Amino acid sequence: MKKFVLILFLISAPLWGQVEYSQGVLSTSDSPGFYIDAANYKSDKPGKSRLDVFIQIPYKNLQFVKHKGQFLAKYTVTLSFYDEDKEDLKFEKVWNSKIIASSFEAASSENNFKYDYRSFDFDPETYTMDCNLYDKDSKKDYTVNATVKLREFDKPLQFSDLVFIKSVIDSQIIPNVSNSVTSSDSIISFFYELYSNKNQTLNLKYEVEDKEEDIIYSESVTQDVSKGSNFIKHKLIDSKNGLGKYRLIAKAVDSDDDAIAGTSKYFVSRIYGFPASITDLDQAIDEMIYIAGSSVRNDIEDTKDPKEKLQKFKDYWKSKDPSPNTIDNEVLNEYYRRVSYANKHFKHYYPGWRTDMGMIYIVLGPPDNVERHPFEYDSKPYEIWDYYSINQRFYFVDDTGFGDYKLINFNYGDWYRYRQ
Repeated sequence: MKKFVLILFLISAPLWGQVEYSQGVLSTSDSPGFYIDAANYKSDKPGKSRLDVFIQIPYKNLQFVKHKGQFLAKYTVTLSFYDEDKEDLKFEKVWNSKIIASSFEAASSENNFKYDYRSFDFDPETYTMDCNLYDKDSKKDYTVNATVKLREFDKPLQFSDLVFIKSVIDSQIIPNVSNSVTSSDSIISFFYELYSNKNQTLNLKYEVEDKEEDIIYSESVTQDVSKGSNFIKHKLIDSKNGLGKYRLIAKAVDSDDDAIAGTSKYFVSRIYGFPASITDLDQAIDEMIYIAGSSVRNDIEDTKDPKEKLQKFKDYWKSKDPSPNTIDNEVLNEYYRRVSYANKHFKHYYPGWRTDMGMIYIVLGPPDNVERHPFEYDSKPYEIWDYYSINQRFYFVDDTGFGDYKLINFNYGDWYRYRQ
Protein backbone atom coordinates (compact mmCIF):
# COMPACT_ATOMS: atom_id res chain seq x y z
CA MET A 1 0.00 0.00 0.00
CA LYS A 2 1.42 3.31 -1.12
CA LYS A 3 1.15 6.34 1.10
CA PHE A 4 2.00 9.98 0.52
CA VAL A 5 1.97 12.51 3.33
CA LEU A 6 1.78 16.19 2.44
CA ILE A 7 1.87 18.98 4.99
CA LEU A 8 -0.23 21.58 3.27
CA PHE A 9 -2.03 24.02 5.53
CA LEU A 10 -0.34 27.35 6.10
CA ILE A 11 -1.16 29.65 9.01
CA SER A 12 0.71 32.94 9.01
CA ALA A 13 1.31 35.58 11.64
CA PRO A 14 -1.30 38.35 11.85
CA LEU A 15 -1.17 40.80 8.97
CA TRP A 16 -2.16 43.69 11.18
CA GLY A 17 -3.81 44.40 14.49
CA GLN A 18 -7.39 43.21 14.00
CA VAL A 19 -7.02 41.17 10.84
CA GLU A 20 -7.46 37.42 10.82
CA TYR A 21 -4.87 34.82 10.01
CA SER A 22 -4.17 33.52 6.56
CA GLN A 23 -4.83 29.86 6.01
CA GLY A 24 -5.41 27.56 3.11
CA VAL A 25 -3.82 24.77 1.16
CA LEU A 26 -0.76 24.91 -1.05
CA SER A 27 0.38 21.69 -2.62
CA THR A 28 4.05 20.84 -2.19
CA SER A 29 3.94 18.22 -4.89
CA ASP A 30 3.59 18.47 -8.66
CA SER A 31 1.45 15.32 -8.66
CA PRO A 32 -0.47 15.14 -5.40
CA GLY A 33 -2.92 12.32 -4.77
CA PHE A 34 -5.63 14.94 -4.38
CA TYR A 35 -6.10 18.61 -3.59
CA ILE A 36 -7.82 19.83 -0.45
CA ASP A 37 -8.80 23.25 0.77
CA ALA A 38 -10.83 24.52 3.73
CA ALA A 39 -12.48 27.78 4.73
CA ASN A 40 -13.74 29.01 8.09
CA TYR A 41 -17.14 30.76 8.33
CA LYS A 42 -19.56 31.96 10.96
CA SER A 43 -21.91 29.16 11.97
CA ASP A 44 -25.68 29.36 12.30
CA LYS A 45 -25.32 27.32 15.47
CA PRO A 46 -24.63 29.35 18.65
CA GLY A 47 -21.12 28.97 20.01
CA LYS A 48 -19.90 27.05 16.93
CA SER A 49 -17.66 27.84 13.97
CA ARG A 50 -18.25 26.43 10.49
CA LEU A 51 -15.56 24.68 8.46
CA ASP A 52 -16.17 23.97 4.76
CA VAL A 53 -13.84 21.35 3.26
CA PHE A 54 -13.31 21.09 -0.51
CA ILE A 55 -11.63 18.09 -2.11
CA GLN A 56 -10.54 17.79 -5.74
CA ILE A 57 -9.51 14.32 -6.96
CA PRO A 58 -7.70 13.91 -10.32
CA TYR A 59 -9.11 11.03 -12.35
CA LYS A 60 -5.57 10.05 -13.33
CA ASN A 61 -4.73 9.13 -9.72
CA LEU A 62 -7.52 6.57 -9.46
CA GLN A 63 -7.69 3.14 -11.03
CA PHE A 64 -10.66 2.74 -13.36
CA VAL A 65 -12.06 -0.70 -14.08
CA LYS A 66 -14.15 -1.47 -17.15
CA HIS A 67 -17.73 -2.05 -16.06
CA LYS A 68 -20.76 -2.54 -18.34
CA GLY A 69 -19.17 -0.69 -21.24
CA GLN A 70 -18.00 2.19 -19.05
CA PHE A 71 -15.12 2.79 -16.64
CA LEU A 72 -15.64 2.80 -12.88
CA ALA A 73 -13.43 4.03 -10.01
CA LYS A 74 -14.34 3.54 -6.36
CA TYR A 75 -12.75 5.24 -3.38
CA THR A 76 -13.18 6.05 0.30
CA VAL A 77 -12.51 9.39 1.98
CA THR A 78 -11.86 9.60 5.72
CA LEU A 79 -11.77 12.98 7.46
CA SER A 80 -10.49 12.85 11.04
CA PHE A 81 -10.33 15.81 13.41
CA TYR A 82 -8.13 15.67 16.52
CA ASP A 83 -7.22 18.17 19.18
CA GLU A 84 -4.20 20.37 18.49
CA ASP A 85 -1.74 17.87 19.98
CA LYS A 86 -3.41 14.96 18.16
CA GLU A 87 -4.09 13.13 21.40
CA ASP A 88 -7.89 12.87 21.22
CA LEU A 89 -10.06 12.14 18.21
CA LYS A 90 -12.82 14.77 18.21
CA PHE A 91 -14.78 13.80 15.13
CA GLU A 92 -14.52 11.52 12.11
CA LYS A 93 -16.44 11.37 8.85
CA VAL A 94 -16.13 8.50 6.34
CA TRP A 95 -17.84 8.26 2.97
CA ASN A 96 -17.61 6.06 -0.10
CA SER A 97 -17.89 7.44 -3.59
CA LYS A 98 -17.44 6.42 -7.20
CA ILE A 99 -16.73 7.94 -10.58
CA ILE A 100 -18.16 6.68 -13.86
CA ALA A 101 -16.29 7.65 -17.03
CA SER A 102 -17.71 7.01 -20.47
CA SER A 103 -14.38 6.12 -22.07
CA PHE A 104 -10.78 5.25 -21.28
CA GLU A 105 -9.73 8.66 -22.58
CA ALA A 106 -12.06 10.38 -20.10
CA ALA A 107 -10.86 8.18 -17.24
CA SER A 108 -7.20 8.97 -17.89
CA SER A 109 -7.54 12.64 -18.85
CA GLU A 110 -5.33 15.16 -17.09
CA ASN A 111 -8.24 17.61 -17.13
CA ASN A 112 -10.91 15.55 -15.36
CA PHE A 113 -11.53 15.83 -11.62
CA LYS A 114 -14.11 14.77 -9.06
CA TYR A 115 -15.12 17.37 -6.48
CA ASP A 116 -16.30 16.54 -2.96
CA TYR A 117 -17.60 19.04 -0.42
CA ARG A 118 -18.41 18.68 3.27
CA SER A 119 -19.39 21.23 5.93
CA PHE A 120 -18.95 20.89 9.70
CA ASP A 121 -19.78 22.91 12.81
CA PHE A 122 -17.16 22.74 15.55
CA ASP A 123 -16.13 24.57 18.69
CA PRO A 124 -13.82 27.47 17.74
CA GLU A 125 -10.36 26.13 18.53
CA THR A 126 -7.31 24.66 16.79
CA TYR A 127 -7.56 21.17 15.30
CA THR A 128 -5.27 18.70 13.61
CA MET A 129 -7.00 17.26 10.56
CA ASP A 130 -6.15 14.09 8.62
CA CYS A 131 -7.77 13.49 5.24
CA ASN A 132 -7.22 10.09 3.66
CA LEU A 133 -8.17 9.03 0.14
CA TYR A 134 -8.21 5.25 -0.44
CA ASP A 135 -8.51 3.85 -3.96
CA LYS A 136 -10.39 0.56 -3.60
CA ASP A 137 -9.03 -1.04 -6.79
CA SER A 138 -5.37 -0.01 -6.79
CA LYS A 139 -5.20 -0.24 -2.95
CA LYS A 140 -3.24 3.02 -2.92
CA ASP A 141 -3.95 5.66 -0.34
CA TYR A 142 -2.96 9.30 0.01
CA THR A 143 -3.03 11.30 3.24
CA VAL A 144 -3.00 15.01 3.99
CA ASN A 145 -2.16 16.25 7.49
CA ALA A 146 -3.32 19.77 8.28
CA THR A 147 -3.65 22.25 11.13
CA VAL A 148 -6.85 24.29 11.08
CA LYS A 149 -7.66 27.17 13.38
CA LEU A 150 -11.39 27.91 13.74
CA ARG A 151 -12.17 31.40 14.97
CA GLU A 152 -14.92 32.99 17.00
CA PHE A 153 -16.91 35.38 14.83
CA ASP A 154 -17.79 37.87 17.55
CA LYS A 155 -16.42 41.19 16.27
CA PRO A 156 -18.46 44.10 14.85
CA LEU A 157 -16.89 43.55 11.44
CA GLN A 158 -15.22 40.32 10.42
CA PHE A 159 -14.16 38.44 7.28
CA SER A 160 -14.43 34.72 6.62
CA ASP A 161 -11.61 32.90 4.85
CA LEU A 162 -11.13 33.44 1.13
CA VAL A 163 -11.85 30.76 -1.48
CA PHE A 164 -10.46 31.06 -5.00
CA ILE A 165 -12.78 30.33 -7.92
CA LYS A 166 -11.85 28.05 -10.81
CA SER A 167 -15.00 28.62 -12.85
CA VAL A 168 -18.72 29.34 -12.62
CA ILE A 169 -21.07 26.93 -14.42
CA ASP A 170 -24.81 27.68 -14.46
CA SER A 171 -24.39 29.94 -11.40
CA GLN A 172 -22.59 27.13 -9.55
CA ILE A 173 -19.16 28.09 -8.24
CA ILE A 174 -16.35 25.57 -8.85
CA PRO A 175 -13.60 26.30 -6.29
CA ASN A 176 -9.94 26.49 -7.22
CA VAL A 177 -8.97 23.87 -4.65
CA SER A 178 -5.28 23.82 -5.60
CA ASN A 179 -4.97 27.57 -4.88
CA SER A 180 -2.90 28.08 -8.00
CA VAL A 181 -3.00 30.15 -11.17
CA THR A 182 -0.87 29.98 -14.30
CA SER A 183 0.86 32.54 -16.47
CA SER A 184 -2.04 32.25 -18.93
CA ASP A 185 -4.58 33.43 -16.34
CA SER A 186 -5.36 37.15 -16.48
CA ILE A 187 -8.14 37.10 -13.86
CA ILE A 188 -8.07 35.93 -10.24
CA SER A 189 -11.57 35.29 -8.90
CA PHE A 190 -12.51 34.61 -5.29
CA PHE A 191 -15.32 34.84 -2.77
CA TYR A 192 -15.78 35.27 0.97
CA GLU A 193 -18.37 36.20 3.56
CA LEU A 194 -18.33 39.48 5.45
CA TYR A 195 -20.14 39.78 8.78
CA SER A 196 -21.33 43.21 9.92
CA ASN A 197 -23.22 44.35 13.03
CA LYS A 198 -25.03 47.06 11.01
CA ASN A 199 -25.92 48.28 7.54
CA GLN A 200 -23.00 50.33 6.23
CA THR A 201 -20.86 51.29 3.26
CA LEU A 202 -17.29 50.02 3.46
CA ASN A 203 -14.09 50.96 1.73
CA LEU A 204 -12.55 47.63 0.69
CA LYS A 205 -9.01 47.19 -0.55
CA TYR A 206 -7.64 44.16 -2.38
CA GLU A 207 -3.88 43.69 -2.59
CA VAL A 208 -1.47 41.08 -3.90
CA GLU A 209 1.78 40.73 -2.00
CA ASP A 210 4.84 38.91 -3.37
CA LYS A 211 7.27 36.75 -1.38
CA GLU A 212 9.35 39.85 -0.50
CA GLU A 213 6.16 41.31 1.04
CA ASP A 214 6.01 44.04 -1.60
CA ILE A 215 2.54 45.05 -2.82
CA ILE A 216 2.43 44.40 -6.58
CA TYR A 217 -1.30 44.99 -7.08
CA SER A 218 -3.82 47.18 -5.30
CA GLU A 219 -7.46 47.95 -5.95
CA SER A 220 -10.00 49.90 -3.87
CA VAL A 221 -13.79 49.58 -4.10
CA THR A 222 -16.81 50.68 -2.07
CA GLN A 223 -19.17 47.98 -0.87
CA ASP A 224 -22.63 48.28 0.67
CA VAL A 225 -23.15 45.57 3.29
CA SER A 226 -26.18 44.62 5.32
CA LYS A 227 -26.41 43.72 8.97
CA GLY A 228 -25.53 40.05 9.30
CA SER A 229 -23.85 37.86 6.69
CA ASN A 230 -22.87 39.16 3.24
CA PHE A 231 -21.64 36.98 0.37
CA ILE A 232 -19.04 38.82 -1.70
CA LYS A 233 -17.55 37.65 -5.00
CA HIS A 234 -14.79 39.64 -6.65
CA LYS A 235 -12.19 39.34 -9.38
CA LEU A 236 -8.82 40.97 -9.92
CA ILE A 237 -8.26 41.93 -13.54
CA ASP A 238 -4.73 41.62 -14.93
CA SER A 239 -2.87 41.43 -11.62
CA LYS A 240 0.31 40.44 -13.55
CA ASN A 241 1.68 37.81 -11.19
CA GLY A 242 5.03 36.32 -12.04
CA LEU A 243 6.25 32.89 -11.05
CA GLY A 244 6.15 32.05 -7.33
CA LYS A 245 4.09 32.32 -4.16
CA TYR A 246 1.85 35.31 -3.46
CA ARG A 247 -0.66 36.42 -0.87
CA LEU A 248 -4.05 37.91 -1.64
CA ILE A 249 -5.19 40.39 1.01
CA ALA A 250 -8.78 41.58 1.42
CA LYS A 251 -9.41 44.28 4.03
CA ALA A 252 -11.76 47.03 5.07
CA VAL A 253 -10.02 50.36 5.64
CA ASP A 254 -10.97 53.63 7.33
CA SER A 255 -10.62 57.16 5.97
CA ASP A 256 -6.90 57.11 6.83
CA ASP A 257 -6.44 53.87 4.87
CA ASP A 258 -5.81 51.92 8.07
CA ALA A 259 -7.17 48.38 8.21
CA ILE A 260 -10.28 47.79 10.30
CA ALA A 261 -10.68 44.09 9.53
CA GLY A 262 -9.58 41.69 6.86
CA THR A 263 -8.23 38.32 5.82
CA SER A 264 -5.66 36.90 3.44
CA LYS A 265 -4.69 33.73 1.63
CA TYR A 266 -1.66 32.38 -0.19
CA PHE A 267 -1.69 31.20 -3.77
CA VAL A 268 0.93 30.04 -6.25
CA SER A 269 1.49 31.34 -9.75
CA ARG A 270 2.92 28.76 -12.13
CA ILE A 271 4.13 28.65 -15.73
CA TYR A 272 1.39 27.44 -18.05
CA GLY A 273 2.21 23.96 -19.37
CA PHE A 274 5.06 23.46 -16.87
CA PRO A 275 5.10 21.13 -13.84
CA ALA A 276 3.34 22.52 -10.79
CA SER A 277 6.46 21.97 -8.69
CA ILE A 278 8.25 24.86 -10.46
CA THR A 279 7.41 27.88 -8.33
CA ASP A 280 10.86 29.49 -8.04
CA LEU A 281 12.63 30.26 -11.32
CA ASP A 282 16.12 30.63 -9.88
CA GLN A 283 15.81 27.31 -8.07
CA ALA A 284 14.48 25.61 -11.21
CA ILE A 285 17.49 26.91 -13.15
CA ASP A 286 19.88 25.56 -10.49
CA GLU A 287 18.16 22.19 -10.69
CA MET A 288 18.94 21.97 -14.43
CA ILE A 289 22.54 21.04 -13.61
CA TYR A 290 22.13 17.39 -14.66
CA ILE A 291 20.74 18.15 -18.12
CA ALA A 292 21.96 21.61 -19.18
CA GLY A 293 25.56 22.68 -19.58
CA SER A 294 27.08 25.44 -17.46
CA SER A 295 27.12 27.91 -20.37
CA VAL A 296 23.36 27.50 -20.84
CA ARG A 297 22.61 27.83 -17.16
CA ASN A 298 24.92 30.82 -16.74
CA ASP A 299 23.33 32.59 -19.69
CA ILE A 300 19.87 32.20 -18.15
CA GLU A 301 21.03 33.04 -14.62
CA ASP A 302 22.89 36.19 -15.72
CA THR A 303 19.85 37.62 -17.50
CA LYS A 304 18.68 40.59 -15.45
CA ASP A 305 15.23 41.19 -16.93
CA PRO A 306 12.79 38.73 -15.25
CA LYS A 307 10.63 38.31 -18.36
CA GLU A 308 13.65 37.67 -20.58
CA LYS A 309 15.06 35.20 -18.03
CA LEU A 310 11.77 33.29 -17.94
CA GLN A 311 11.61 33.26 -21.74
CA LYS A 312 15.13 31.82 -22.01
CA PHE A 313 14.18 29.15 -19.49
CA LYS A 314 11.08 28.26 -21.52
CA ASP A 315 13.02 28.32 -24.80
CA TYR A 316 15.58 25.85 -23.47
CA TRP A 317 12.92 23.34 -22.49
CA LYS A 318 11.10 23.88 -25.76
CA SER A 319 14.29 22.79 -27.53
CA LYS A 320 14.10 19.51 -25.58
CA ASP A 321 10.42 18.88 -26.31
CA PRO A 322 10.00 15.63 -28.31
CA SER A 323 6.42 16.61 -29.22
CA PRO A 324 6.43 20.40 -29.77
CA ASN A 325 2.92 20.45 -31.19
CA THR A 326 1.36 19.33 -27.90
CA ILE A 327 1.04 21.09 -24.53
CA ASP A 328 2.92 18.37 -22.68
CA ASN A 329 6.71 18.35 -22.80
CA GLU A 330 7.62 14.80 -21.82
CA VAL A 331 11.31 15.53 -21.13
CA LEU A 332 10.50 18.57 -19.00
CA ASN A 333 7.82 16.74 -17.02
CA GLU A 334 9.96 13.69 -16.35
CA TYR A 335 13.02 15.72 -15.39
CA TYR A 336 11.22 17.79 -12.78
CA ARG A 337 9.25 14.76 -11.61
CA ARG A 338 12.60 13.22 -10.72
CA VAL A 339 13.74 16.45 -9.07
CA SER A 340 10.56 16.51 -6.96
CA TYR A 341 11.01 12.87 -6.00
CA ALA A 342 14.64 13.51 -5.04
CA ASN A 343 13.70 16.55 -2.95
CA LYS A 344 11.05 14.55 -1.13
CA HIS A 345 13.01 11.34 -0.50
CA PHE A 346 16.72 12.20 -0.41
CA LYS A 347 16.81 15.53 1.43
CA HIS A 348 19.36 15.67 4.23
CA TYR A 349 21.82 18.48 4.89
CA TYR A 350 21.12 19.68 1.36
CA PRO A 351 18.05 19.69 -0.87
CA GLY A 352 17.42 16.22 -2.27
CA TRP A 353 18.46 17.16 -5.82
CA ARG A 354 21.96 18.05 -4.56
CA THR A 355 22.61 14.76 -2.76
CA ASP A 356 24.43 11.83 -4.35
CA MET A 357 21.30 9.70 -4.38
CA GLY A 358 19.35 12.60 -5.88
CA MET A 359 21.97 13.06 -8.61
CA ILE A 360 21.85 9.40 -9.67
CA TYR A 361 18.06 9.28 -9.52
CA ILE A 362 17.65 12.43 -11.61
CA VAL A 363 20.21 11.38 -14.22
CA LEU A 364 19.17 7.73 -14.58
CA GLY A 365 15.68 7.53 -13.14
CA PRO A 366 14.47 4.81 -10.73
CA PRO A 367 16.94 1.93 -10.29
CA ASP A 368 15.96 -1.55 -11.48
CA ASN A 369 16.84 -3.01 -8.10
CA VAL A 370 17.69 -1.65 -4.66
CA GLU A 371 19.42 -3.52 -1.83
CA ARG A 372 19.07 -1.79 1.53
CA HIS A 373 21.32 -2.68 4.46
CA PRO A 374 20.45 -0.23 7.26
CA PHE A 375 21.40 -2.41 10.24
CA GLU A 376 24.41 -4.54 9.29
CA TYR A 377 26.34 -5.75 12.33
CA ASP A 378 29.82 -5.29 10.92
CA SER A 379 29.39 -2.33 8.58
CA LYS A 380 27.90 1.11 8.25
CA PRO A 381 24.43 1.44 6.68
CA TYR A 382 24.61 1.15 2.91
CA GLU A 383 22.50 0.76 -0.23
CA ILE A 384 23.19 -0.76 -3.63
CA TRP A 385 21.37 0.51 -6.73
CA ASP A 386 21.44 -1.56 -9.92
CA TYR A 387 20.73 -0.27 -13.43
CA TYR A 388 20.66 -3.31 -15.69
CA SER A 389 20.27 -1.47 -19.01
CA ILE A 390 23.64 0.27 -18.62
CA ASN A 391 25.28 -2.47 -16.53
CA GLN A 392 26.04 -0.13 -13.64
CA ARG A 393 25.94 -0.66 -9.89
CA PHE A 394 26.18 2.22 -7.39
CA TYR A 395 27.11 1.91 -3.71
CA PHE A 396 25.93 4.49 -1.17
CA VAL A 397 27.27 4.50 2.41
CA ASP A 398 25.95 6.40 5.42
CA ASP A 399 29.16 7.32 7.23
CA THR A 400 27.46 9.42 9.90
CA GLY A 401 24.57 7.12 10.76
CA PHE A 402 22.11 9.98 10.19
CA GLY A 403 20.89 9.02 6.74
CA ASP A 404 23.45 11.03 4.76
CA TYR A 405 24.30 8.45 2.08
CA LYS A 406 27.38 9.18 -0.06
CA LEU A 407 28.26 7.56 -3.38
CA ILE A 408 31.56 5.72 -2.94
CA ASN A 409 32.20 4.37 -6.45
CA PHE A 410 31.62 7.44 -8.57
CA ASN A 411 33.19 7.08 -11.99
CA TYR A 412 32.25 9.27 -14.90
CA GLY A 413 31.47 7.36 -18.05
CA ASP A 414 28.98 6.96 -20.83
CA TRP A 415 26.26 6.40 -18.23
CA TYR A 416 26.58 9.94 -16.89
CA ARG A 417 24.08 11.68 -19.12
CA TYR A 418 20.42 12.37 -18.56
CA ARG A 419 18.25 9.47 -19.72
CA GLN A 420 14.50 9.23 -20.12
